[in-house]
Amino acid sequence: LGDVYKRQIHMAQLVECVPNFSEGKNQQIIDQITQPILDETGVHLLDVDMGADFNRTVVTMVGEPEQVLKTVIECTRIATRLIDMSKHKGEHARMGAVDVVPFIPIKGISMEDCVKLSERYAQAVSEDLDLPVYLYAEAARKPQRIRLPDIRKGQYEGLEEKLNIPEWKPDYGPAEFKPRMGVTATGARPIPVSYTHLT
Repeated sequence: LGDVYKRQIHMAQLVECVPNFSEGKNQQIIDQITQPILDETGVHLLDVDMGADFNRTVVTMVGEPEQVLKTVIECTRIATRLIDMSKHKGEHARMGAVDVVPFIPIKGISMEDCVKLSERYAQAVSEDLDLPVYLYAEAARKPQRIRLPDIRKGQYEGLEEKLNIPEWKPDYGPAEFKPRMGVTATGARPIPVSYTHLT
């Protein structure tokens, strides 16, 4: 990680984004999802952690805020097209093809700025893909949505019932069960102490 950050030290702003995708077995699918990161100038792919048992992949990218936002939106478009949650099985708690998309301030950008990035991400994917999105962590608008485990409670299998409860209406997108996509959570949070605490 250090070498990448050193190469980008001249950049005025750096944000990290760590989207989690509900696919950890099919390398070809993950390659397609991460290709926009490799293609985008100003964004670097730091890590791709595939877990077959969890059937989940954690992707870490860093770059200029606008480029990172553009890139993760494109990754989301690809993932929601390729991943079918109605067929998904895995050990990790999950609720969507793109399960969670946190934005993390690294350099020259505030937590408030990252909250705004998460809101712009949520608005874009909800409008473009009709994807239900919850805001969590620093971006949460309700106390029960601060912690990701609280949002994930019931997991994918409980979404259809959960989305009918007024207090669990998504912050963006329809309060409607999408069998293929599920729902996504996005927000802003501090940089983790270690990769064991990414989500």
